[in-house]
Amino acid sequence: MALTNFAALTDEQKTVWSRDFWRQARNNSFIMQFAGQGPNALVQQVTDLTKSEKGARAVLTLIAELEGDGAVGDYALENNEEAVKAYDTVIRIDQMRNANRIAGRMADQKSIVNFRETSRDVLAYWYADRIDQLAFNTLSGVGYDKRPNGATRPSLSTGLNLSDLEFSADVSAPSANRHLVAAADGTVGTGDLVSAGNIGYKTIVNLKAYAKDHYIRGVRGTGGEEMYHMFVTPHIMAQLKLDTDFIANVRNAGVRGDTNTLFQGTDSVMVDGVMVHEFRHVYHTDQAASGSKFGAAGDIDGTRTLFCGAQALGMADLGNAEWYEDEFDYGNQYAISVSKILGFLKPKYKPVANTTDTPNTKEDFGVIALDVAN
Repeated sequence: MALTNFAALTDEQKTVWSRDFWRQARNNSFIMQFAGQGPNALVQQVTDLTKSEKGARAVLTLIAELEGDGAVGDYALENNEEAVKAYDTVIRIDQMRNANRIAGRMADQKSIVNFRETSRDVLAYWYADRIDQLAFNTLSGVGYDKRPNGATRPSLSTGLNLSDLEFSADVSAPSANRHLVAAADGTVGTGDLVSAGNIGYKTIVNLKAYAKDHYIRGVRGTGGEEMYHMFVTPHIMAQLKLDTDFIANVRNAGVRGDTNTLFQGTDSVMVDGVMVHEFRHVYHTDQAASGSKFGAAGDIDGTRTLFCGAQALGMADLGNAEWYEDEFDYGNQYAISVSKILGFLKPKYKPVANTTDTPNTKEDFGVIALDVAN
């Protein structure tokens, strides 16, 4: 394609490039592999706006468990029905954009086709990376002004910061009964993290029991079994794999030979029905300022691991991505921009009276934050 044809794509061609960009961004994203449109997804996507008297909104609906015990025998059920309690959670949305620009014809001798392909690739990777960072910060209850390693992002002009996104204001710290710390003996509980509070096989077994006791619903598989997912940093995954109880269980219960987990070097391992995944954007405090880390004095480097069930995160994923091309300096410079409307929210609900949580006190719906020492 000649240089003079730049920015001359038809609407249909722009649609193809925008869909190709978004498809590639979704494939590059780590968190999007856990996304789906139903209530059985770890990340529930909302792809349509719901019209109401307050206008069109992205709404995620949570259904609470029934509290009553029904009717027995021939006693009347009529007029004793129980109303379904639904919690409509509104996900605020905003637009995210970025662009590439070539300095001039002499600075880049590539064809425009190559520029389009390169732009699609680098912008898709950028978008996927930012989606992952936003998702994990939201789940962790960490503001968008923080990087995954705890460092504070540079403060730029208004509109050039992730913290300027509309849904940034809805990021909330873990709720009272969804924030735990690991102890040295493998138990989990509340309080301040200590340096010996590492992760191990016992930690995950106890955490899963806690989650079930507190009505965290797992993601159901095709056979009806519940599956939980836990997200850790590569460092914490190494800590788990070196735990003596983990090694003993894998050695004794796993398959023999080089397909055993001990020899595979995989990024995900199964522990007591919990699939543990390592990912670099799980929040940790390695680069956080002194006093802003974990522990009573804020001086313990740690990781906020995330134990997730169904509907742990809500994502507004609205419309198609937009692909736009432009020329500058009389056609000597070219630029490509992409944009997408989206939003993230960690759903909350009010537990009913028959749960182990405090009734009518908001709790995170599908995620437990477990702080462990690095």
